[in-house]
Amino acid sequence: MKMDSKGAYPLYAQLADEMRQNIQTEKWPEGARIPTEMELCAIHHVSRITIRKAIDELMKEDLLIRIRSKGTFVKEAFQEEDHFTVVKGFTQELQERGKLAKTVDVDVQLANANKRVAKFLNIEIGSQIFVLKRVRGDEDAVFAYFITYIPYDRDYSLDPQDYYTSFYAYLRTKNIVIDQEREYVEAVLPNREVQRKLKIKATEPVLKRVRFTSQVSGDFYEYTECFYIGKKYRYYLDFNPE
Repeated sequence: MKMDSKGAYPLYAQLADEMRQNIQTEKWPEGARIPTEMELCAIHHVSRITIRKAIDELMKEDLLIRIRSKGTFVKEAFQEEDHFTVVKGFTQELQERGKLAKTVDVDVQLANANKRVAKFLNIEIGSQIFVLKRVRGDEDAVFAYFITYIPYDRDYSLDPQDYYTSFYAYLRTKNIVIDQEREYVEAVLPNREVQRKLKIKATEPVLKRVRFTSQVSGDFYEYTECFYIGKKYRYYLDFNPE
């Protein structure tokens, strides 16, 4: 295992990067059991604690699942879902709090999918993708930066003006209804792009919300990274026990 020359980059994070690449390149295919913790210790010459922390990171990203008495497996896309709910977009989320969503900057790009994005969008590496970057907030303040990736279709507008309102409402005009979602949230420090877009310092904590969505009845996938200024945003979860 090659170590990053930057000592500040944790060993477990370096290992998680390598393991993530094994999943993205399908060296570890979906549904496969990965090597045991002890086997990984021997392969990478690191402690069991480091291995566990790396595995925990990939479990947070919904890439691995631990099954008691059986081992740790590469998670199959959406395998745990047996029911589907309506996915709330940022616009609806704020409306339910009595706020008006506001978009102040939009950037539309075409790019080619790297291994990581290709895995999340269920497409071939190098496929053309549509990248939508938006700075958002409400009528009082700007506090969110969204980076959305979807497979490119010639039917999608490349005019930034078309994306200042709800993106999911725009997709519905293309007969795409998002009805399946999984996500995770973590606290991070902003990279330079996020600092610049949200006009914050490198030491300002942000909430990173990573969302994976799809249309169950179609072949549509979305991957979005949302960055919120921590002191200006609260993340709410609705739980309806059945």
